[in-house]
Amino acid sequence: MGELKHRSLITAQERLRDQVAHQLRAALIAGELRPGSVYSAPGLAADFGVSATPVREAMLDLAREGLVEPVRNKGFRITEVSERDLDQYTEIRALIEVPVIGQVTRTAARHQLEALRPAALEIVAAARAHDLIGYLEADRRFHLALLGLSGNERLVETVGDLRKRSRLYGLTRLDERDQLLPSAEEHVELLDVMLTGDAEAAEACMARHLGHVRSLWARAGEEPLLPRPQDERRVRQG
Repeated sequence: MGELKHRSLITAQERLRDQVAHQLRAALIAGELRPGSVYSAPGLAADFGVSATPVREAMLDLAREGLVEPVRNKGFRITEVSERDLDQYTEIRALIEVPVIGQVTRTAARHQLEALRPAALEIVAAARAHDLIGYLEADRRFHLALLGLSGNERLVETVGDLRKRSRLYGLTRLDERDQLLPSAEEHVELLDVMLTGDAEAAEACMARHLGHVRSLWARAGEEPLLPRPQDERRVRQG
């Protein structure tokens, strides 16, 4: 009986950890947690109204994703992403994803590709609704599920890691400039091209999509990626 109770407590703690991690990602996207700044678990916990433990655990999850890094006796520093980093992430993704999309176009069954249409449409809907967290989650599911049709789990893990390290860059600014929706609609276009069975056209579409995303990042970087004063929620630091 005692063991079952212990398991229930662990599950509740894990759920809180996930909720905190979700809120931290939202704060990163909104620019409330700023690259290069150091935040303590107790300070963030006070903002979220929880104890420091789930915040610390959530931050460790984000550290494994490359979004933050531990600073001894101080807390966690928000990882800065340089233009060189973004170029290298995009280059690696293109080397992997473009040929794999061609392979999947040739080998996947029509019903397997059609099963991904709801995720592609969800990306578009999230972009229209300015739901950045929803956009990221749907975008991740779509791309990784598409690559998963190759049957190579390690490849999916590798691309998933690359996406985590670059996915937050400039998203808020792109949304403010109405540049997110055109990028979102490219997912539906890619799926439609793959359904024609034209592997070369699908590879070209994927390469163009990745290049488009990188060029949007560059344009977003023309201005500081900081929240507008009227939108900024105070996040306690210390």
